[in-house]
Amino acid sequence: MAGRPAVPEVIWARPERTGRGPKPAFTRADIAAAAVRIADERGLDAVSMRHVAAELGCGTMSLYNYVPRKEDLYELMIDAVGAEHELFEPTGDWRADMLRNAEETRAIMRRHTWLPRLMAGVYGFSPNTLRYLEHCLACLEPLDVPAGTKTELIALLNGVVTTYTANDIATVERTRSMPWSVAEENAARMAYLGSQVATGAYPRLAAVFAEQSGQSDPIDLEEVFRRALERVLDAFDPKRR
Repeated sequence: MAGRPAVPEVIWARPERTGRGPKPAFTRADIAAAAVRIADERGLDAVSMRHVAAELGCGTMSLYNYVPRKEDLYELMIDAVGAEHELFEPTGDWRADMLRNAEETRAIMRRHTWLPRLMAGVYGFSPNTLRYLEHCLACLEPLDVPAGTKTELIALLNGVVTTYTANDIATVERTRSMPWSVAEENAARMAYLGSQVATGAYPRLAAVFAEQSGQSDPIDLEEVFRRALERVLDAFDPKRR
């Protein structure tokens, strides 16, 4: 196919256009925006070279001149939504700043529910991703640990955000096609769990179940998420070890 490299290549190292020939009809930003629209409206599985070409009004084969591989298309998409991060001026409170970054990342994933599926290290070299990483490192300037430890913190925090948000999205997607509500689904599952715990076969689980059953308020999943973030930060905070 036209433009497909014969050796490994990062699309960001590939010139968007050469100085020869007519001006291209589309930019990478145009292609990324079209792919993001499709993914937002129809899901990631609907993103294909054919569908993106149709969205742009061009031939599928001509699109390969701009984007050699579908994996490159994914990189363009991640970079496009990465621009939604607010690269604010660090406050000097690294914990507060990183919590703010984590919450914003979660908000972006909720707007683009396909994003958690693409959160892998292989897609970590786009311009906006690198700018965000640089921003996080700036937020972590007051933290007196080696630079490598700071990158581990960023990766672990992003992993927690991705895992929790992906689970939220999967739950919503699953129940959307069911003829009952999320509350009804949870009630049925809790009833089954209660019946199994009552058999006495799971004494330790029964203790947990009894403790939670004695609470008057339902479990606040947002608070659970926040505690998970705090625990990650605690693990890297010299003052809390």
